[in-house]
Amino acid sequence: MTVSSGRWSALSLLIVDDEPGMRSFLAKALARRFAQIETAASVEEAEALRCRLHFDLIIADIRLPGRSGIEWHEAIEPGTRRSDIIFMTGFGDMETALKALRLGASDFILKPFNLDQMVQAVDRVIERRQMERENLLLRREVSKLFPPTLIGDSAKTCELKTLIARVAPSNAAVLVEGESGTGKELVARALHQLSGRVGAFVPLNCASIAPELLESELFGHVQGAFTGARKGRDGLFRVAHQGTLFLDEIGEMPLAMQASLLRALEQKAIRPVGAERELAVDVRIVAATNRNLKAEVEAGRFREDLFYRLNVVALPVAPLRERIDDIPALVHHFTRQLTAEMGMGSLSWTHEDVVAMQAYPWPGNVRELRNLIERCLLLGKPPADYWQSSQPAPQSDGGDGYPVEWPLAEVEKAHILQVVANHDGNKSAASRVLGVARKTLDRKFKEWAIE
Repeated sequence: MTVSSGRWSALSLLIVDDEPGMRSFLAKALARRFAQIETAASVEEAEALRCRLHFDLIIADIRLPGRSGIEWHEAIEPGTRRSDIIFMTGFGDMETALKALRLGASDFILKPFNLDQMVQAVDRVIERRQMERENLLLRREVSKLFPPTLIGDSAKTCELKTLIARVAPSNAAVLVEGESGTGKELVARALHQLSGRVGAFVPLNCASIAPELLESELFGHVQGAFTGARKGRDGLFRVAHQGTLFLDEIGEMPLAMQASLLRALEQKAIRPVGAERELAVDVRIVAATNRNLKAEVEAGRFREDLFYRLNVVALPVAPLRERIDDIPALVHHFTRQLTAEMGMGSLSWTHEDVVAMQAYPWPGNVRELRNLIERCLLLGKPPADYWQSSQPAPQSDGGDGYPVEWPLAEVEKAHILQVVANHDGNKSAASRVLGVARKTLDRKFKEWAIE
């Protein structure tokens, strides 16, 4: 039987009961809330419908001919349970109700029931599903804003993401500050992605270019400008026109070149080496440094006027040791990324591995963490081998468990990620080990913005 309504709702309902009167009563009472309603008199009929159609909600009697509603729901593979379910019965007991709720039932209603009781239970399910869909859409929009490489949800990472989103649409120069390996270029790329600028993102490590070549690299040169200049060449300012020029290790730039850069930023124009005329450029500058530029200015190694020109907005990137809450998500991300690149099976991380990673000081920051995971994959050895080759293995604050200062939510997150990783990303297998429904894992991963 199919009942359709003219309501805008796209939700669907399956009613399973061996009493025709109950099926008809519920279908009519709930018609305004669902775009599609199907009914079935037995588990066999219901399963045939479930395999063919998607249902947002199932209302099922527990006592049905042949097989009970709970047995049917229990037999469904957790990874395929995409429907909420409300059980109803005329023979209720506490043990049955608890079993139904353990299986993920949304509610348990005794017959005979007041219609308002059923309607309220259904409305709670509808409201929750609509909220989940809205949250999913919101997460998709957020994922468009932030590249997948900006991994982590620690307080400092979330604060950084907020600052990036606020600063990116402007044309202001940005100075990204942080230790080597913290991901300063990723921050610069995120700024460019959110800026709306149509040009390219062009990175340059100022320390990697010989001082005598840096001017030509940035501004370009004309044919014959110097020995060996057989033809003209556009500099990176021109390549980055209407885009973003990322100047990494800006503290390594020679003082003479700093003066030329300052003029280019103030005039919004460059003069290629050997050229007679300036060329207008539209470039957003993002610079990065692992040095204390204020101290460099005081020491006379960096121009004060250029420092203030670049430091319109400062974005500090915290070292990994100050955002250890990001480590489980980073480990999960790098493991998936590297195994895909190398065509290898996933590496299983133990609880002790994760605790040790969070206790280690990470002088090389995120870059060192990624290198460690790559090393473990290539050599097939656990992180303990790395600790032994560098320094004594760190101990967890709790002695034999998670650090004692962790909140319960972080312990749960780290444990779930570890179990999923141990099963090569198979969430269905992990959910069985954890004793939870697959949809619970899916919901957790969505909350953590982990694919």
